[in-house]
Amino acid sequence: MTRVYLDHNATTPLRAQARDAMAAACDVIGNPSSVHAEGRQARALIERARAQLAAALGAEGAEIVFTSGATEAAALAMAGRGLACAPIEHDAVRAWGDDSLAVDADGRVTVPEPDRAALQLANSETGIIQDLPEGLAVSDLTQAFGKIPFAFNWLGVEMGFVSAHKLGGPKGVGALVLRQGTDLAAQIRGGGQEMGRRAGTENLIGIAGFGAAAEAAIRDLDAGHWKPVTEIRNILEQALDAGASKTIFVGKGARRLPNTICLATPGWKGETQVMQMDLAGFAISAGSACSSGKLRASAVLTAMGHDAATAAGAIRISLGPETTQDDVLRFAEAWLKAYHRFAARAA
Repeated sequence: MTRVYLDHNATTPLRAQARDAMAAACDVIGNPSSVHAEGRQARALIERARAQLAAALGAEGAEIVFTSGATEAAALAMAGRGLACAPIEHDAVRAWGDDSLAVDADGRVTVPEPDRAALQLANSETGIIQDLPEGLAVSDLTQAFGKIPFAFNWLGVEMGFVSAHKLGGPKGVGALVLRQGTDLAAQIRGGGQEMGRRAGTENLIGIAGFGAAAEAAIRDLDAGHWKPVTEIRNILEQALDAGASKTIFVGKGARRLPNTICLATPGWKGETQVMQMDLAGFAISAGSACSSGKLRASAVLTAMGHDAATAAGAIRISLGPETTQDDVLRFAEAWLKAYHRFAARAA
């Protein structure tokens, strides 16, 4: 059985460019903080990756702090600031925010005081894209980066954060992006690395892979590689919609990421659907990978006004540039077969 991977919002396959950059970095023995030739060679790799990431983000002139991932970057940006956020945010943001921002039925968030708030650019479960208000304190750019065009310098936000493994880079490395001169206290203190913002010897291999992946991702985006993904996503959505009368397609009419479908079938547990599809050879999820498997209803759908049965019956299908029309039609056939078995039992 040839498996089909449809969980790209959870993590992505490692790009060849990232793999090559990481392999080359493995041969660099110096500590980036050392002043000898070996240390300078390591430092040069990090600064090259920093420049690659800045260019890919449209963040020239901004400060980029490498971290262990988007979760750490969110903590660095938000800890102790008392920022408002919405319950549709990733748990890494909600851990530091107060969930006070209102969400409407279309997944749109109202932000009365942008300088005291955090708001994602795109949602990992529904794919819904937000219009960020000018002067926003913090934005989670993780899911949007590499899938839709934007420039940090034009978003009007103070800080944003991203993760390497969402666009073909390695797991375990991310970055916080700050407008030049933004005041930020380090949460991890020690040697003063990363301009004093994040202590600890830098993950040279991961950072090299991140820079290469970001550069390649934006090159693919500019070349239009996500347009056919949107077309294949729409084919899949139409096939599922035509055969599933009890299913709700969340955000279908909204501006969304080109690869994401969120659907919910009241009474049919999302975790059950994930397991059934896994046995059929397809990898999907029941929401954000960081919360999936905790046997709870989607907080995102609940915040959008869906009842508990609907929110518990949500799944996410997220495509990648290598996903084919045959892949999604095979998935539609397998899922609809399982759906009809569920519908017959529920009748």
